Amino acid sequence: MGDVNESEESEELTKFRTETRDWVAKNKPKPPGFKLPQSFLEVESDRQFEFLRDWQMLVYDAGLLGYDVPKEYGGQGVDPDRHRIVMQELHRARAPFLVNVIGLHWAGPTILAYGTEEQKKLLGPMLRCEEVWCQGFSEPEAGSDLASLRTKAVKTDDGWQVSGHKVWTTLAHVAKWMILLARTNPDVHKYQGLSYFLFPMQTEGVEVQPLVKMTGEGGFNQVLFDNAKMPKTALLGEEGQGWQVAMTTLLFERGAGEGSGRERAAALVGQLKRLVRLAKKSRRDGKSVAEDPLFRDRVAGLWAEAQAMGVTAARAGVDGLNVDRPMGVRLMNKLVSSEWNQRLNELACEMLGPDVGLWLDDPNAPDAAEWPRGYMNSFGMTIGGGTSEIQRNIIGERVLMLPKSK
Repeated sequence: MGDVNESEESEELTKFRTETRDWVAKNKPKPPGFKLPQSFLEVESDRQFEFLRDWQMLVYDAGLLGYDVPKEYGGQGVDPDRHRIVMQELHRARAPFLVNVIGLHWAGPTILAYGTEEQKKLLGPMLRCEEVWCQGFSEPEAGSDLASLRTKAVKTDDGWQVSGHKVWTTLAHVAKWMILLARTNPDVHKYQGLSYFLFPMQTEGVEVQPLVKMTGEGGFNQVLFDNAKMPKTALLGEEGQGWQVAMTTLLFERGAGEGSGRERAAALVGQLKRLVRLAKKSRRDGKSVAEDPLFRDRVAGLWAEAQAMGVTAARAGVDGLNVDRPMGVRLMNKLVSSEWNQRLNELACEMLGPDVGLWLDDPNAPDAAEWPRGYMNSFGMTIGGGTSEIQRNIIGERVLMLPKSK
């Protein structure tokens, strides 16, 4: 499945695509000899992080990263077509992912929307992965009901003091910055008493504790704040504007940003090809699984959905096709693609049969056990950024204008 606009690209963009593809082919790093994470959610060891950080730095230094950030803030200048092409070619080559995901896709766009000139200077080190970002939203008793969070930021003469507990803070163990949502006024409505901060992680009073997933991998953390200080300049936007700013971040996290759908659609091609290869080499009753009509039908269904997601992503970029519900298509991105990915990995596990029980350290595990690992990891994607149930409520209530569920 290719991008629907690729054949219509200008000569200049076609040349840029060719140059990008050639660069990625020549510079894509060789397998490092140790297990790499499947996504930014599973980066646990220093060597995993350093490998991925060095790759992002290389991509940035080649002039390929930052086409969604103005040059004065360290980017390449805003050029959605070039940004799309770079992301497509990285996915096509199955290159390592860009590890500073929270910074690149959530914090960065939010800072561009609400930040001061001084705060926007953080974008350059973010793009080059010199400074990694994490997200401090969820708490043990405030997940889906985010506005009920209890972490508080108290104003002092020279800034703020933070006390509280954040959880599921991916990359917190390597992060220099956190996008932090905290309560600054307990005496008003819960949505009005929140503020949004750019919190410096290397601060006294911050403790990062790792959490282990059911795959046995780390990457998630919980963060404890004990009167941790931050300066006045940490506030993003206005005091009490935190809910509005946080919803902007969540729009980007849920795939509503410009080009996000195309990036997700571009990533589906390689996944489908890998699934087909697995079907051809997996055996059932002495025959290839690829010959089984039931499996073939399910693979074809996933392929058809992937095609639809690609076309839908292109539609999201045409204003005239989104007049009635401008954000409708974009808000579906995260929901549809995360559940598609989960069903793809589930089907792969069914294809494997009894071999699905062979784990990462077993030399006989097909594809190094990446499929059962991917299936278990897929639940992080259908939960993070708001569960699938929350996504359906958002689409129903805010896009289709249906009455709120009780």
